[in-house]
Amino acid sequence: MKLACEMPDKLGVSLSLWDCQELARKLESDGIVESISADTVRRILNNHHLKPWRCHMWLGAKTPRDEAFRAIVMKICDLYTRKLAFNEMVLCLDEKTSLQPRTRKEPTKPAKPEKPVLVEHEYSRKGALNLFAAFDTRTGQVYGRCFRRKRQIELIAFLNYLDACLPAHITKVHIVCDNLRVHKGKKVLEWLSKHPRFSFNFTPVHCSWMNQVEQWFSILQRKRLKIADFASIDDLQTKLYRYIEHWNQKAHPFKWTTKSVTKIMASPKPLKEAA
Repeated sequence: MKLACEMPDKLGVSLSLWDCQELARKLESDGIVESISADTVRRILNNHHLKPWRCHMWLGAKTPRDEAFRAIVMKICDLYTRKLAFNEMVLCLDEKTSLQPRTRKEPTKPAKPEKPVLVEHEYSRKGALNLFAAFDTRTGQVYGRCFRRKRQIELIAFLNYLDACLPAHITKVHIVCDNLRVHKGKKVLEWLSKHPRFSFNFTPVHCSWMNQVEQWFSILQRKRLKIADFASIDDLQTKLYRYIEHWNQKAHPFKWTTKSVTKIMASPKPLKEAA
């Protein structure tokens, strides 16, 4: 148990995490036991609810969930849950970067009885694309444009595309995005000053998951990009646009309620309350 509760590197073992076989090997090499099986190690660990081969990400106190954090969360959640006026729209914006065609050496073969889809292991790289996308939180409609690079100039081009697409009666466009430097650059701020119907609302630091377009990106990854087999950059771009059209035919919003705020703020408590 003592070994399982230490990181392997601290004990001179070049491993990221322990597993039962490696713990058994360490116990034997250190002379703690003459011999022991991985199954025995597993039973001992199970009795003490230890699973040192598992890991979870966590966030330290550098970005505390204090009153400032609460205010930002409440603002974003209000945009997601309140009834919008006739002239309002909430769009979640972000970029899915470094999308590669990865053309396969042999054509991908469709599924057959008792056989799955077959994908050639070898591929050739043909550059990369960046998809700029905006997700309408009330309808689920997606707006997307592809660019070779991800700079302020490309973001402004995408904002101009949105400006041209959105109906004239929409005079307040609330853009939800993360704290990426590109989103806060001087050129972007200058563009916003000349287009007053657009306003940026930034998610808290380390909370990009609050941006609903990330949920749509995960669907895009599973349904269109799971097999990265495209003939060229142009082919990849064409098929990304086709998928967006396919999605928009039956677009739907993601469920977000005021209960979501409670879950976000449940733990840890704000500093003032904790004190």
